[in-house]
Amino acid sequence: MAADLGVSRTTVSNAYNHPDQLSTALRTKILAAAEARGYPGPDPAARSLRTRRVGSIGVLLTEQLSYAFEDHASVDFLAGLAESSYGTENSLTLVPVGSGDDLAAGPELIHRAVVDGFIVYSVAADDPNLDAVRSRGVPMVVCDQPYDTDLPYVGIDDAAAITPAAEALVHAGHRRIGVLAKRLTRIRHDGPVDGHLLDDATLHVQRGRITGALDVFAAAGIDPAGVPVVARHHNDHATAVDAARELLTAHPDLTAVLCTTDSMAFGVLAYARSQGKSVPRDLSVTGFDGVELARTRGLTTVAQPNKAKGAAAGAMLGELIDAHAADRPIPLKTPRKILPTSFLPGATVANPAPGREI
Repeated sequence: MAADLGVSRTTVSNAYNHPDQLSTALRTKILAAAEARGYPGPDPAARSLRTRRVGSIGVLLTEQLSYAFEDHASVDFLAGLAESSYGTENSLTLVPVGSGDDLAAGPELIHRAVVDGFIVYSVAADDPNLDAVRSRGVPMVVCDQPYDTDLPYVGIDDAAAITPAAEALVHAGHRRIGVLAKRLTRIRHDGPVDGHLLDDATLHVQRGRITGALDVFAAAGIDPAGVPVVARHHNDHATAVDAARELLTAHPDLTAVLCTTDSMAFGVLAYARSQGKSVPRDLSVTGFDGVELARTRGLTTVAQPNKAKGAAAGAMLGELIDAHAADRPIPLKTPRKILPTSFLPGATVANPAPGREI
């Protein structure tokens, strides 16, 4: 086509890749000639071989794909990650490997994904999908968990972050407090959590939030062994309501429930309402995440910067991908970024009803 038009191949390339370097008339002429020949433009696969870039970032999710669009914290995280790609010509490829029910499917999806690098979004320390991403040899950033990793990392200090929520319950005078949490291991467990399960938890985010709260309770003279903890493998509204039912039915004397996610807290609010209980008059509730719905409903919660977390992870991965493509040396110190959180007092914590303090 360059020969037919009497221009160089670089000029034809610039019509697609650097249009600012051509006059409008010349670019229009080249694109018209290409259209007449049925040529749609440079082949992405061929371009990726030359540039060593495919223009896509993989996001590893250990949930069903729908979770990314339904869970408020995940939506915020992905929004921040998407914003970090503005102006980079990168797209996002979601790689949903599920929650560990089919161990063979995840690694296969990971090895098939055509991406420049991966964001590993909250996986267990023993998850084989993490090893599968490592084996790809492309840049990667871990977000949230596993916390103790030698890989580039972005997250928060979960144990410290939940402290003000636990303290709010203690300072309000609550002594009989229950805890609702997401899963602690890849192996499915729906029900009470004992000390052994907590100690062996491979999902560090939930373990950190639970142990952080229990430490606050212990410092206030509340025996951690007497604080009932109930977990659910999935974190949707129906399971949260069911978890609240289990906890409050087995322990009707509870005056407060600390939840490790806002989603769990919404489940407690719904269950309490169905039982004619008023929050916070009859039951105090705290959450964790600080999603927009929590703010709207006045939930007492801990706000973590989910959107900023996604943006930070995307920016970190982008720098690593650029270095990898240019054969620049890997940084001697593994990048690690811990983001701050904030406590939102809300309106769902109050003193226990008279006669229920002890």
